[in-house]
Amino acid sequence: MSSVILCDVAPRDGLQNHATTFVPGVRAELVDRLAAAGLPRVEAVSFVSPVRVPQMAGAEEVVATIERRPGVVYAGLALNERGYDRLLATGLDEVHFAFASTETFNQRNQGATVADSVATAARIVARAREDGLRSTVTIGASFGCPFEGRVDPGRVVEIAGQVADAAPDEIVLADTIGVGVPRQVLELVSAVARLGLPVGAHLHNTRNTGYANAIAAVEAGATMLDASLGGIGGCPFAPRATGNIATEDLVYLLHGDGIETGVDLDALIGVAEWLEGVLGHQLEGQVYRAGAFAPVAG
Repeated sequence: MSSVILCDVAPRDGLQNHATTFVPGVRAELVDRLAAAGLPRVEAVSFVSPVRVPQMAGAEEVVATIERRPGVVYAGLALNERGYDRLLATGLDEVHFAFASTETFNQRNQGATVADSVATAARIVARAREDGLRSTVTIGASFGCPFEGRVDPGRVVEIAGQVADAAPDEIVLADTIGVGVPRQVLELVSAVARLGLPVGAHLHNTRNTGYANAIAAVEAGATMLDASLGGIGGCPFAPRATGNIATEDLVYLLHGDGIETGVDLDALIGVAEWLEGVLGHQLEGQVYRAGAFAPVAG
């Protein structure tokens, strides 16, 4: 049986797109519940300006409130070295740095050229290595850009090669606006995997292709997949960038296909039911509403 590592991004990528700003204690409880359900990695917070993303204010308090579980990697997003300084002070295990593959999107999202972001990524990766932290670099809009349209996969591979020179622990390809299809994912993940570093995928289900793309990514050699409990979240800086793939739906699919995750699906469904109550509305995910089943793996 093959396996894949799942990283739940609901506490960060999920909640940052919700209209309500939740207190640090509630956000920490979400992290704790995900870890208790067997998620091996959780993106707990982001160290960004509370003016720009008020939902992520109080990151330090969230981290301080989390009840750490042995074996779980707790990560945070940092988009610059100031953010990394804050992350380092909290004692998190992993830094996530992300930028867009296109100039227009990256300038709008981070106020930097792609070249500048690649250089920042290299500095943060080097610092993380010295500080004993894992590092993941995500290349957003790898399959399409809300402002420039189609993205040349050769350009994404070129950028990934520049990132690989810094030797992060992992490179993640993100379908930020959910336009990719399995053939694209298979080809691009395969090409980046040939750079010799572990490759992950961050996929959205905006156009109902996210789950098929996840299987394609694993077939292409991806060792990690991002997902968000209940399918909550998206990118607030990309028009119509909704639809993270739901972690519990992905776990159901992977387990049924003979791919192990180490996640307790029944427990995860319980966390999704809890989150529905916290958010006050039905979530996008379907498995937590339909219930688990035991499909026969092929």
